[in-house]
Amino acid sequence: MAEESAIMEVDGGIMEGGGQILRISTALSCLLGIQTRVVRIRAGRSTPGLRPQHLSGLVTVRDLCAGQLENAEIGSTEVTFTPGKIKGGALTADTKTAGSVCLLLQVSLPCVLFAESPSELIFKGGTNAEMAPQIDYTTMVFKPIAEKFSFKLDCDIRRRGYYPRGGGEILVRVAPVKYLNPINLTDRGTITKIYGRAFVAGVLPYKMVKDMTSAAVRCIRRELRDLYVNIEAVQESGDKAVGNGSGIIIVAETSTGCLFAGSALGKRGVSADRVGAEAAEILLRNLHHGGCVDEYLQDQLIIFMALADGVSLLRTGPLTLHTQTAIHFAEQMTKAKFSIKKCEDSDSESYIIECQGIGLQNKNI
Repeated sequence: MAEESAIMEVDGGIMEGGGQILRISTALSCLLGIQTRVVRIRAGRSTPGLRPQHLSGLVTVRDLCAGQLENAEIGSTEVTFTPGKIKGGALTADTKTAGSVCLLLQVSLPCVLFAESPSELIFKGGTNAEMAPQIDYTTMVFKPIAEKFSFKLDCDIRRRGYYPRGGGEILVRVAPVKYLNPINLTDRGTITKIYGRAFVAGVLPYKMVKDMTSAAVRCIRRELRDLYVNIEAVQESGDKAVGNGSGIIIVAETSTGCLFAGSALGKRGVSADRVGAEAAEILLRNLHHGGCVDEYLQDQLIIFMALADGVSLLRTGPLTLHTQTAIHFAEQMTKAKFSIKKCEDSDSESYIIECQGIGLQNKNI
């Protein structure tokens, strides 16, 4: 176990100031074998401290590496984590709420890549939840791009769950790697196809799917006239989904394999037209900036860039606060070096994030 003197203090209240700091610092603590104390957890939020969602993420990482958590309870604003060895194997984590299974994956994935043996993780909670990536984003956008770091992510959606009941379940299988390869995502290419998925579940009428889809297509057509927009329309079956929910995700793919997405979930009092248009507007906004990733993928790649063996280059639109926060803590904890340069060659606002990764090696392989 780490010695008391070597404890690293992480300020959970600065910059983005939310659960993201907790996820990145816990994952890095686990990977680097550094004892960490996170203070001022979610200090600026309306309900400060740990929520059930964050707690289940911490407990998952603790269980993955047989570590120790002190002060880990709902509402706690300070937590100490002492990591052990990352074993791998089978593990089930349940948010017990509509807390996002995607965020459980976000905190666990870097850890299990450096485990002793393959992992089989069952995550229960919300699959399509507000304030988190939708599971469709994870499988359609995050997975293919993240796999460029040279690992395989197998993600099986067993059941979907929506706010407020949750009840969704995914099965994730990951084999450990020796190290991560750096990525170079700087050539955007041209948009070659646009596709997606619109769904309703529970008691909601199928007409909502049609309305979301046609509004989204109309919105995209105004800017991209000559591309066929192929959105799958789905009525989730009762055995495959818990509760009532609706939503849409639209993905644009480029000639060089870059992926961008816009998504939105149905809410009370918001028309299905509006939901479809919102997803389309988000997608179009992310196609304007000239980067190679959308604003939601930016920050999710930072931890892998920091761990990779070599120099990664990532062209992005304007840096989000989440990305700036991820870079700050990745640098603080790993000693990876990041630099950000504005691209002079484009009319739009794009940047190159360069990272000299630390080349973390998996001692078990």
